[in-house]
Amino acid sequence: MKTEEDSLPLIFLKLLHTVVWAFFAGCILFILYRGFFGPIDIWVWGAIFMVLIEAFVLLINKWSCPITPIARKYTDSQKENFDIYLPEWLAKHNKSIFTALYIFGLVLFFLRYFNFFS
Repeated sequence: MKTEEDSLPLIFLKLLHTVVWAFFAGCILFILYRGFFGPIDIWVWGAIFMVLIEAFVLLINKWSCPITPIARKYTDSQKENFDIYLPEWLAKHNKSIFTALYIFGLVLFFLRYFNFFS
């Protein structure tokens, strides 16, 4: 049986996956914040574009992060968070939560962009 505790590659992959997740979660929260308060500038467009790239990568990988199958080689764990340092409930519902936040942020952003709040 493979275990997490003695697998340095799995620890590295979980750290990498967590950093990548934090970057994209940050982009989504940034878009949401700017949808409410911030200026419309190149940074928001960049965040929108980055999340679209992430969505494309997930799409071509059957809605799975490309790090996940690599991490699977190092553990037999069936937990939702076997490949990332997130609470299990968040790892399980991650895509639903952040897709909803992204869409809501985009709606707010585009409403502001097209001056619907004026």
